Order: sequence, then structure tokens, then C-alpha cells
Amino acid sequence: MSFHKSDSRTPLAPTEYTKVPTVAAGYGESNEKPRGGKGGQPKFIRSDMADVPVQQAAGSTLPLVITRKKGGDDSEDGNYNPFEHRKVEHPTSDLETFVHLLKGSLGSGILAMPMAFSHAGLWFGLVATFAVGTLCTYCVHILVKCAHILCRRRKIPMMGFADVAEQAFLDGPPSLNRWSRFIRFMVNTFLVIDLLGCCCIYLVFVATNVEQVVKVYVDMQWDIRMWILIVTAPLILMCLVRNLKFLTPFSMIANILMFVGIVITFIYMFSDLPAPAERPGIVAPPEWPLFFGTVIFALEGIGVVMSLENDMKNPTHFIGCPSVLNMGMGLVIGLYTLVGFFGFLKYGPETQASITLNLPLEDKLAQSVKLMIAIAIFFTFTLQFYVPVTILWKGLEHKIRPERQNISEYGLRVFLVILCGAIAVALPNLGPFISLIGAVCLSTLGMIVPAVIELAVYHEDPGYGRFKWRLWKNSGLILFGVVGFVAGTYVSILEFHAEFSGGH
Repeated sequence: MSFHKSDSRTPLAPTEYTKVPTVAAGYGESNEKPRGGKGGQPKFIRSDMADVPVQQAAGSTLPLVITRKKGGDDSEDGNYNPFEHRKVEHPTSDLETFVHLLKGSLGSGILAMPMAFSHAGLWFGLVATFAVGTLCTYCVHILVKCAHILCRRRKIPMMGFADVAEQAFLDGPPSLNRWSRFIRFMVNTFLVIDLLGCCCIYLVFVATNVEQVVKVYVDMQWDIRMWILIVTAPLILMCLVRNLKFLTPFSMIANILMFVGIVITFIYMFSDLPAPAERPGIVAPPEWPLFFGTVIFALEGIGVVMSLENDMKNPTHFIGCPSVLNMGMGLVIGLYTLVGFFGFLKYGPETQASITLNLPLEDKLAQSVKLMIAIAIFFTFTLQFYVPVTILWKGLEHKIRPERQNISEYGLRVFLVILCGAIAVALPNLGPFISLIGAVCLSTLGMIVPAVIELAVYHEDPGYGRFKWRLWKNSGLILFGVVGFVAGTYVSILEFHAEFSGGH
């Protein structure tokens, strides 16, 4: 997975804004008329857009590269093309982008899909995974389309997720203008929580797989919390590396190990499969929220692939029909469904939070799979950790004296790794943890926020359409996201309570 450095222009203080006729520094000027609500009230735009890293690590939702909408009817200046103002040093071909898309989507979420099916049933899980995957994909399209509209309006090559949300509120109804800074803060907050939560899940995942292998050869009765602490210690040193270039070799190793490990897992999974009739086709509705949270966690990892569009040689091939994005996301959803269906069919009620934990302990090949994927996820931690650190440091950097900035940034990194380790020690049950992160963060960032952004962007121009269908459609998405948020959070908390009270 590749990352781009964020905009190198010196950002202004958070409170500094520029009226619309003076667009973001460095991108030229515009004579466009101020867009506004009632009374021609001018809108404002930040002059330090794209201050959040464009590319995110697997497991997060947050696209944020701008894509092209055919027809060009979403701009007051149809001649402005964001792609022409992007400088890509090494553009990628369609095939390379497709390969990167698949590589970036195969994170730890795919290993949790059989557990998700155990909370839905074999056949209901099959249908629901396709449905939720399609919905997540559609929400990504909404977000990218709105980002594209705002880029054309403001003549800015690209924005970060928080930039899109803030500018959408500034472009929307006057009642939303005052909340523009809040929506920016909320998006960044949930993004940080989501990514640090994924880091916590990685710690539990690595510790659990290593513990299983070590116990085969050494009679050690250590609690899983002790293994989490052991895994956390070396990560404190690795996360002090601030330049992603030095992490590239670890990323290559992680990709190879993950690929080999998943292929071998498939061999185990497809051997001696029982008849589908032996598994429940659908389970009780109270378990569905755990399914929803887990699937959202797994599938929203594909949001990272949107940043690949920024590197493409032919960006117009990224969206459309057919397109790199649609084919890639379709294959990813199909692959996740395949693993979930056959994983649950193979192990049934014995299915664990990660399919690797179901592999036979006495088999040396299975042991190697556990270690390979554990090492891959261990190395992925440093990449995942990079994004929340960048977001938090950008908010703190201007408050610290220059001579103390280096030591302060290192202190922040050490503190966050220790915080992740402490949370993982407190909540070492992978299942509810994955569902909780998916329900709280990803239902908000992946469904609710894109729907609200589209309502704001389309409020004045071009409007909500005949019978206000966009209003009803987005209201449904928001309602679905809120229900998933509340139900998933509630059920996950009940699961944690049962664990601590000895109910499991």
C-alpha cells in the first residue's frame, strides 16, 4: 500500500478563512459568483485544504480523492478539470491500480467474515453481505461525487474527507454553516477512533495467533493479556519511524505473507465441507447487529482504494461502467462473501473471531499460517498507525514551541501505542471489539456522513430531484446508519459485559 505526503504548503491558523473569490492558495483565482443561501450570503473556504492524509490504511473508510463525473454539469466552470491540476510523479496503469485495490482490501477484516456469518446464518449472511457491500460501495460513490462537485466549484485539485464535509456544510443551507467546524472535528475524531481501534484489534489478533502456536511447544499458562503486552513492546520502537519510506520493506513482507497465508487458509477451509443443511440458514434477529458491525468493519476497508485514483494514468477509467473501481469492489465483495460462507459452513458453531484461529493446532502448516498472518498484521500496524498520528499531530503542532516539537511528536507516538495496548488488554475479545468499531465509527463515516454531505451539496444546485427523491434516499441511509450504530453498539456492549461477568 502506498501513501502520499500531505500538502506541503504552510497551513494558516485554524481560524483563518478566505472569501470564495480568493480560492485556496496556490491554485489561482476565480471570478465565480459567491454561492450562498438566502440573501446571497457568501460562503467561505479554508485555504489549507487537503490537510488530512489522502490515503488511509486498510480497515478505514475514508476515500478522499476527487473523481470525475461525466457530463460536467456539476460545475459553474465546466472547463476546470481537477485531474489536470494534479502532479503525479509515477502514474499507475489500470491493471496496476486494480492490483493495488485488491492488495489494499485484503486486511484482517476478511478473516472475520466467517464469524459475521455465524451471527446471521448461512443464507441470510450470503444475501445480506452482498446487500451491505453494495450499500457501502454506493456511499463511497456519493462521497466521491460530492467531493468532485466541491472541487469544481472551488477549483481545488483534491480534498481530504474532513475538508469535503466542512466545505459541504459551508455550501449547504445557512443553518448548517455554523456547524462546518464541528463536522470537520467530528469526521477527524471518528477517523482517529476508527484507526486506533483497528490498531487495538491488530494487537489482539497478533497476540491470539502467537499464543496458540507457542502453547503447542511450550507449556505456558500465560493470559492473553500478557501476550498483548509482549506484542506491544517492540511496536513502541517501530512506531517511532516517521518516514513511511523506511516502512516500505515491511509493507512488502506483510503483503507476501498475507497472500500466502490466506491461500493456505482456503485449502483448509474447502476440505471436507459438510452439507449446507447442517448450518442454520438464518439466526435470531438479536444477533444481526453483530453481523452488521463486523461486515461494515471488513468491507469499509475498501474505502482506502479511492485514493488510488489519484495516482492513475487515466483517471477517467477509475469510475463509470465498466471501471476499475466497480470491477475491483465487486471482486472484493465476492471474495469476502466466499470466505464468510464457506468458513461458517466448514466450522459452524465453532467459528472463531478470526478464521485462522480455527485451523488445527497440531498441523505444522496451519501453525505457519497463523504465524505468517500474525507477522503480516504486526507490520501493518505501523502503516495503520501513521494516519491517526498525522491527524492528531497536525492539530497539536502549532501549539508547541519549535524546539520541543520533535520530542513532543515522539512522546505522542509512544503514548498512542501504549494507549492501544492498554485498550487491547482491557478488551481482548476480538468479536465484540470488531463489531463495536464497525458499528460506531464506520456506520457513521461510511453511511451517515456521506448522506448528510450529499444533502448539503445538492441543497441549492441542482436540488433534490423530482419528488425530492435524494432527500428520501439519503434520509433512509441516515436512518439505516443510525440503527446500525445504536444496535451494534448496544449488542457489542452486552457481549463485553457478558465476558467480564463470566457469561461466556
